[in-house]
Amino acid sequence: MSEIQFSHKLLSLEDSLKYYALSLTSDNERANDLLQETFLKALTYQDKFTENTNFKAWVYTIMKNTFINDYRKASKSRNSLSGSNSEFHLLVAKDKIYPSPESFYSTNEIEKSISMLDDEYRIPFQMFLDGYKYKEIAERLDLPLGTVKSRIFFTRKKLTATLKEFVR
Repeated sequence: MSEIQFSHKLLSLEDSLKYYALSLTSDNERANDLLQETFLKALTYQDKFTENTNFKAWVYTIMKNTFINDYRKASKSRNSLSGSNSEFHLLVAKDKIYPSPESFYSTNEIEKSISMLDDEYRIPFQMFLDGYKYKEIAERLDLPLGTVKSRIFFTRKKLTATLKEFVR
């Protein structure tokens, strides 16, 4: 496929990609940014597209992966603090309300309940909370994937029962 054909195909998807970007971001400006970034990546990696495959699916996958990667980066940057109080105030969005004392109490109760679990349940659950994928947990703990999934599931159920007053 020539560069001109590729560009025409890509531009023909603009409206449907914009709609998809809006469904992912729920914000018009962020959707425009995501669309622009998707176009840039598609053009940059044009040589990676395999001829006679689904072009639309390829571009949608680029958009979805771009959105996920941006979301993860934003989550990590929001969660990484050096410990200084001034940095905390800079990273907290202006429209957010500071956590109430009850939420601090709830968080402490949840953490205490997690720490009281048996290691065989606590460790996989804590790793899951830290962002590890099921497969990574299974590999690191040398457990079958199904065992990891069931332990995390049963831990959630146990914590839900233990912390009924904090579940809404």
